[in-house]
Amino acid sequence: MSKQKKTRKDFLKSGLLLGAAATTGIGLLSSFKAPEVTSETVKVMTSDGKLVEVEVNKLAEPKIPKGEDLTLSDLQKRGREGIPGKKWVMVIDLSKCRNARKCMEACQHAHHLKPEQHHINVMQMQTAEYTAPFYMPKPCMHCDNTPCTKVCPVDATFKRQDGIVLIDNERCIGCRFCVAACPYSARVFNWSETIDEKENNQDTYDIELNVPQKKGTISKCIFSADRLRREELPYCVSACPNGVYYFGDRNEDAVTNGTTKETVRFSELIEKNGGYTLMPELGTKPSVYYLPPKDRVFEFNEEDKKKLDEEREHHG
Repeated sequence: MSKQKKTRKDFLKSGLLLGAAATTGIGLLSSFKAPEVTSETVKVMTSDGKLVEVEVNKLAEPKIPKGEDLTLSDLQKRGREGIPGKKWVMVIDLSKCRNARKCMEACQHAHHLKPEQHHINVMQMQTAEYTAPFYMPKPCMHCDNTPCTKVCPVDATFKRQDGIVLIDNERCIGCRFCVAACPYSARVFNWSETIDEKENNQDTYDIELNVPQKKGTISKCIFSADRLRREELPYCVSACPNGVYYFGDRNEDAVTNGTTKETVRFSELIEKNGGYTLMPELGTKPSVYYLPPKDRVFEFNEEDKKKLDEEREHHG
Protein backbone atom coordinates (compact mmCIF):
# COMPACT_ATOMS: atom_id res chain seq x y z
CA MET A 1 0.00 0.00 0.00
CA SER A 2 1.40 3.43 -1.03
CA LYS A 3 2.16 6.22 1.34
CA GLN A 4 -0.70 8.26 -0.11
CA LYS A 5 -3.27 5.51 0.41
CA LYS A 6 -2.17 5.11 4.01
CA THR A 7 -2.67 8.82 4.51
CA ARG A 8 -6.22 8.68 3.17
CA LYS A 9 -6.99 5.61 5.27
CA ASP A 10 -5.66 7.29 8.39
CA PHE A 11 -7.82 10.31 7.65
CA LEU A 12 -10.98 8.23 7.26
CA LYS A 13 -10.28 6.55 10.58
CA SER A 14 -9.60 9.72 12.49
CA GLY A 15 -12.18 11.98 10.87
CA LEU A 16 -9.89 14.97 11.35
CA LEU A 17 -10.58 18.13 9.36
CA LEU A 18 -7.96 20.49 8.04
CA GLY A 19 -7.93 24.00 9.47
CA ALA A 20 -9.76 26.81 7.68
CA ALA A 21 -7.98 28.67 4.91
CA ALA A 22 -5.47 31.32 5.99
CA THR A 23 -3.35 33.65 3.88
CA THR A 24 -0.19 33.10 1.91
CA GLY A 25 2.09 35.23 -0.24
CA ILE A 26 3.41 35.35 -3.79
CA GLY A 27 4.69 37.97 -6.19
CA LEU A 28 2.71 39.24 -9.15
CA LEU A 29 2.69 37.25 -12.35
CA SER A 30 5.25 39.03 -14.50
CA SER A 31 2.82 39.38 -17.40
CA PHE A 32 0.06 40.76 -15.15
CA LYS A 33 2.02 43.64 -13.62
CA ALA A 34 -0.16 46.69 -13.13
CA PRO A 35 0.12 50.01 -11.30
CA GLU A 36 0.79 49.59 -7.58
CA VAL A 37 -2.26 49.28 -5.34
CA THR A 38 -2.71 52.52 -3.48
CA SER A 39 -5.68 51.54 -1.33
CA GLU A 40 -5.12 50.10 2.14
CA THR A 41 -7.42 47.12 1.57
CA VAL A 42 -7.78 44.37 -1.02
CA LYS A 43 -10.60 41.95 -1.75
CA VAL A 44 -10.05 38.26 -0.92
CA MET A 45 -12.28 35.19 -1.01
CA THR A 46 -13.12 33.38 2.22
CA SER A 47 -13.38 29.60 2.43
CA ASP A 48 -17.18 29.81 2.39
CA GLY A 49 -17.26 31.79 -0.86
CA LYS A 50 -17.69 35.34 0.49
CA LEU A 51 -15.79 38.31 -0.96
CA VAL A 52 -14.41 40.46 1.86
CA GLU A 53 -11.95 43.34 2.20
CA VAL A 54 -8.86 42.98 4.39
CA GLU A 55 -5.99 45.29 5.20
CA VAL A 56 -2.94 44.82 2.98
CA ASN A 57 -0.53 44.72 5.93
CA LYS A 58 -2.39 41.70 7.32
CA LEU A 59 -1.59 39.53 4.30
CA ALA A 60 1.32 37.60 5.76
CA GLU A 61 3.77 35.22 4.10
CA PRO A 62 3.15 31.58 5.09
CA LYS A 63 5.86 29.93 7.13
CA ILE A 64 6.27 26.98 4.81
CA PRO A 65 9.56 25.39 3.69
CA LYS A 66 10.54 25.66 0.03
CA GLY A 67 11.64 23.17 -2.61
CA GLU A 68 12.49 19.65 -1.54
CA ASP A 69 11.65 20.38 2.11
CA LEU A 70 7.91 20.56 1.35
CA THR A 71 5.99 17.74 3.03
CA LEU A 72 2.47 16.54 2.22
CA SER A 73 1.17 18.63 5.13
CA ASP A 74 3.02 21.70 3.83
CA LEU A 75 1.59 21.28 0.33
CA GLN A 76 -1.93 20.78 1.63
CA LYS A 77 -1.67 23.88 3.83
CA ARG A 78 -0.24 26.02 1.05
CA GLY A 79 -2.78 24.72 -1.44
CA ARG A 80 -5.72 25.63 0.77
CA GLU A 81 -4.47 29.12 1.55
CA GLY A 82 -4.11 30.33 -2.01
CA ILE A 83 -2.52 33.60 -3.12
CA PRO A 84 -3.48 36.71 -1.09
CA GLY A 85 -4.98 39.73 -2.79
CA LYS A 86 -5.73 37.85 -6.03
CA LYS A 87 -9.02 36.98 -7.73
CA TRP A 88 -8.17 34.90 -10.79
CA VAL A 89 -10.38 35.15 -13.86
CA MET A 90 -10.37 33.60 -17.34
CA VAL A 91 -11.82 35.01 -20.56
CA ILE A 92 -12.41 32.73 -23.58
CA ASP A 93 -12.80 34.34 -27.03
CA LEU A 94 -15.07 32.02 -29.02
CA SER A 95 -14.38 33.87 -32.27
CA LYS A 96 -10.78 32.62 -32.23
CA CYS A 97 -11.16 28.94 -31.31
CA ARG A 98 -10.31 26.60 -34.20
CA ASN A 99 -10.51 23.32 -32.27
CA ALA A 100 -6.72 22.90 -32.20
CA ARG A 101 -7.15 21.19 -28.81
CA LYS A 102 -3.63 22.11 -27.75
CA CYS A 103 -5.17 23.37 -24.50
CA MET A 104 -6.56 19.91 -23.82
CA GLU A 105 -3.27 18.19 -24.62
CA ALA A 106 -1.28 20.48 -22.33
CA CYS A 107 -3.74 19.96 -19.48
CA GLN A 108 -3.82 16.18 -19.90
CA HIS A 109 -0.03 15.98 -19.97
CA ALA A 110 0.42 18.16 -16.87
CA HIS A 111 -2.16 16.28 -14.79
CA HIS A 112 -1.40 12.75 -16.04
CA LEU A 113 -4.84 12.25 -17.57
CA LYS A 114 -5.88 9.53 -19.97
CA PRO A 115 -7.07 10.52 -23.49
CA GLU A 116 -10.71 10.12 -22.45
CA GLN A 117 -10.29 12.31 -19.36
CA HIS A 118 -10.82 16.05 -19.69
CA HIS A 119 -10.36 18.89 -17.24
CA ILE A 120 -11.10 21.17 -20.17
CA ASN A 121 -13.03 20.08 -23.24
CA VAL A 122 -13.54 21.78 -26.61
CA MET A 123 -17.11 21.26 -27.81
CA GLN A 124 -18.72 21.93 -31.17
CA MET A 125 -21.70 24.22 -30.67
CA GLN A 126 -24.56 25.72 -32.66
CA THR A 127 -27.08 28.09 -31.08
CA ALA A 128 -29.86 27.53 -33.65
CA GLU A 129 -30.54 25.53 -36.82
CA TYR A 130 -29.47 28.19 -39.31
CA THR A 131 -26.64 29.79 -37.32
CA ALA A 132 -23.00 29.00 -38.00
CA PRO A 133 -21.44 26.41 -35.67
CA PHE A 134 -18.50 27.34 -33.45
CA TYR A 135 -16.12 25.74 -30.96
CA MET A 136 -16.38 26.30 -27.21
CA PRO A 137 -13.71 25.32 -24.65
CA LYS A 138 -15.28 24.48 -21.28
CA PRO A 139 -13.16 24.29 -18.11
CA CYS A 140 -14.34 24.40 -14.49
CA MET A 141 -16.08 27.74 -13.91
CA HIS A 142 -14.47 28.33 -10.46
CA CYS A 143 -17.72 29.82 -9.20
CA ASP A 144 -17.86 32.34 -6.39
CA ASN A 145 -21.05 30.69 -5.11
CA THR A 146 -19.95 27.06 -5.30
CA PRO A 147 -22.62 24.32 -5.12
CA CYS A 148 -19.91 21.62 -5.30
CA THR A 149 -17.99 22.58 -2.16
CA LYS A 150 -21.15 22.90 -0.08
CA VAL A 151 -22.10 19.22 -0.48
CA CYS A 152 -18.71 17.61 0.24
CA PRO A 153 -19.03 15.70 3.55
CA VAL A 154 -15.28 15.58 4.26
CA ASP A 155 -14.07 19.06 3.22
CA ALA A 156 -12.07 17.55 0.35
CA THR A 157 -13.11 20.22 -2.15
CA PHE A 158 -12.93 23.88 -1.21
CA LYS A 159 -12.68 27.45 -2.51
CA ARG A 160 -9.54 29.46 -1.77
CA GLN A 161 -9.31 33.17 -1.05
CA ASP A 162 -8.03 33.79 -4.61
CA GLY A 163 -11.16 32.24 -6.12
CA ILE A 164 -9.74 28.89 -7.23
CA VAL A 165 -11.71 25.73 -6.39
CA LEU A 166 -9.46 22.76 -5.62
CA ILE A 167 -9.78 19.13 -4.56
CA ASP A 168 -7.58 17.43 -1.97
CA ASN A 169 -7.43 13.82 -3.14
CA GLU A 170 -5.80 12.79 0.13
CA ARG A 171 -9.17 13.57 1.74
CA CYS A 172 -11.55 12.68 -1.11
CA ILE A 173 -13.60 9.53 -0.45
CA GLY A 174 -15.11 9.35 -3.94
CA CYS A 175 -18.74 9.87 -2.88
CA ARG A 176 -19.37 11.98 -6.03
CA PHE A 177 -21.75 14.39 -4.29
CA CYS A 178 -19.77 17.25 -5.85
CA VAL A 179 -20.14 15.71 -9.32
CA ALA A 180 -23.91 15.67 -8.92
CA ALA A 181 -23.97 19.23 -7.56
CA CYS A 182 -21.92 20.82 -10.36
CA PRO A 183 -24.29 22.30 -12.99
CA TYR A 184 -21.44 22.57 -15.54
CA SER A 185 -20.40 18.88 -15.52
CA ALA A 186 -16.85 20.01 -14.80
CA ARG A 187 -15.79 17.11 -12.57
CA VAL A 188 -14.64 13.60 -13.45
CA PHE A 189 -14.33 10.43 -11.39
CA ASN A 190 -11.18 8.31 -11.63
CA TRP A 191 -12.69 4.88 -12.22
CA SER A 192 -9.34 3.19 -12.81
CA GLU A 193 -5.67 3.69 -12.19
CA THR A 194 -4.53 6.86 -13.89
CA ILE A 195 -1.46 7.41 -16.05
CA ASP A 196 1.85 6.95 -14.21
CA GLU A 197 0.10 6.30 -10.89
CA LYS A 198 2.21 3.22 -10.18
CA GLU A 199 5.44 4.98 -11.16
CA ASN A 200 4.64 8.11 -9.17
CA ASN A 201 3.08 6.67 -6.04
CA GLN A 202 6.18 7.52 -4.02
CA ASP A 203 6.04 11.20 -5.01
CA THR A 204 4.60 13.69 -2.52
CA TYR A 205 1.05 14.59 -3.57
CA ASP A 206 0.75 18.22 -4.65
CA ILE A 207 -2.75 19.59 -4.15
CA GLU A 208 -2.06 22.50 -6.54
CA LEU A 209 -1.08 20.16 -9.38
CA ASN A 210 -3.34 17.25 -8.37
CA VAL A 211 -0.60 14.74 -9.17
CA PRO A 212 -0.25 11.85 -8.58
CA GLN A 213 -3.85 11.17 -9.59
CA LYS A 214 -5.60 8.48 -7.56
CA LYS A 215 -8.15 5.82 -8.41
CA GLY A 216 -11.50 6.35 -6.68
CA THR A 217 -11.21 10.14 -6.35
CA ILE A 218 -12.53 13.22 -8.16
CA SER A 219 -10.51 15.33 -10.59
CA LYS A 220 -11.16 18.67 -12.30
CA CYS A 221 -9.70 21.85 -13.81
CA ILE A 222 -7.76 23.75 -11.14
CA PHE A 223 -6.73 26.87 -13.11
CA SER A 224 -3.15 25.49 -13.06
CA ALA A 225 -2.68 26.64 -9.47
CA ASP A 226 0.88 25.31 -9.46
CA ARG A 227 1.78 27.53 -12.44
CA LEU A 228 0.28 30.62 -10.81
CA ARG A 229 2.47 30.06 -7.77
CA ARG A 230 5.48 30.11 -10.13
CA GLU A 231 4.19 33.35 -11.70
CA GLU A 232 3.29 31.62 -14.99
CA LEU A 233 0.15 31.44 -17.09
CA PRO A 234 -1.99 28.25 -16.90
CA TYR A 235 -1.03 25.28 -19.09
CA CYS A 236 -4.07 25.62 -21.35
CA VAL A 237 -3.64 29.37 -21.79
CA SER A 238 0.03 29.09 -22.77
CA ALA A 239 -0.53 26.15 -25.12
CA CYS A 240 -3.27 27.72 -27.28
CA PRO A 241 -1.82 28.84 -30.67
CA ASN A 242 -4.81 31.00 -31.62
CA GLY A 243 -5.10 33.56 -28.83
CA VAL A 244 -8.36 32.13 -27.48
CA TYR A 245 -7.55 32.55 -23.78
CA TYR A 246 -7.02 35.56 -21.55
CA PHE A 247 -6.09 35.05 -17.90
CA GLY A 248 -5.41 37.41 -15.04
CA ASP A 249 -6.44 39.11 -11.81
CA ARG A 250 -9.85 40.74 -11.55
CA ASN A 251 -8.71 42.80 -8.56
CA GLU A 252 -6.09 44.43 -10.82
CA ASP A 253 -8.57 44.55 -13.72
CA ALA A 254 -5.88 43.02 -15.95
CA VAL A 255 -5.86 39.89 -18.11
CA THR A 256 -3.12 38.63 -20.44
CA ASN A 257 -3.60 36.82 -23.74
CA GLY A 258 -1.71 33.53 -23.72
CA THR A 259 -0.64 33.79 -27.36
CA THR A 260 0.09 37.47 -27.95
CA LYS A 261 1.12 38.17 -24.33
CA GLU A 262 -0.86 41.40 -24.57
CA THR A 263 -2.29 42.61 -21.26
CA VAL A 264 -5.64 44.43 -21.39
CA ARG A 265 -8.25 45.72 -18.98
CA PHE A 266 -10.59 42.91 -17.98
CA SER A 267 -13.56 45.25 -17.58
CA GLU A 268 -13.08 46.82 -21.02
CA LEU A 269 -12.60 43.47 -22.72
CA ILE A 270 -15.89 42.19 -21.30
CA GLU A 271 -17.88 45.38 -21.78
CA LYS A 272 -16.81 46.17 -25.35
CA ASN A 273 -17.17 42.60 -26.62
CA GLY A 274 -20.41 41.54 -24.97
CA GLY A 275 -18.80 39.14 -22.51
CA TYR A 276 -21.02 36.76 -20.58
CA THR A 277 -20.97 33.77 -18.20
CA LEU A 278 -22.70 30.41 -18.57
CA MET A 279 -26.09 29.97 -16.92
CA PRO A 280 -26.05 33.17 -14.83
CA GLU A 281 -29.59 32.42 -13.70
CA LEU A 282 -28.18 29.75 -11.37
CA GLY A 283 -26.47 32.37 -9.23
CA THR A 284 -23.15 30.48 -9.19
CA LYS A 285 -21.16 33.58 -10.28
CA PRO A 286 -18.53 31.90 -12.50
CA SER A 287 -14.97 33.21 -12.85
CA VAL A 288 -14.86 32.13 -16.51
CA TYR A 289 -16.23 34.62 -19.06
CA TYR A 290 -16.94 34.13 -22.76
CA LEU A 291 -16.72 36.53 -25.68
CA PRO A 292 -19.32 35.66 -28.36
CA PRO A 293 -18.26 34.04 -31.67
CA LYS A 294 -18.62 37.20 -33.78
CA ASP A 295 -16.22 38.37 -36.54
CA ARG A 296 -14.57 34.96 -36.54
CA VAL A 297 -10.97 34.68 -37.60
CA PHE A 298 -11.75 31.46 -39.51
CA GLU A 299 -14.58 30.01 -41.55
CA PHE A 300 -16.52 26.93 -40.60
CA ASN A 301 -15.92 24.85 -43.77
CA GLU A 302 -17.99 22.17 -45.46
CA GLU A 303 -16.06 19.36 -43.79
CA ASP A 304 -16.84 20.85 -40.38
CA LYS A 305 -20.52 21.11 -41.30
CA LYS A 306 -20.55 17.49 -42.44
CA LYS A 307 -19.08 16.35 -39.11
CA LEU A 308 -21.69 18.36 -37.25
CA ASP A 309 -24.51 16.75 -39.26
CA GLU A 310 -23.08 13.30 -38.56
CA GLU A 311 -22.91 14.02 -34.83
CA ARG A 312 -26.51 15.23 -34.86
CA GLU A 313 -27.60 12.02 -36.59
CA HIS A 314 -25.63 9.90 -34.13
CA HIS A 315 -27.09 11.60 -31.05
CA GLY A 316 -30.58 11.87 -32.46
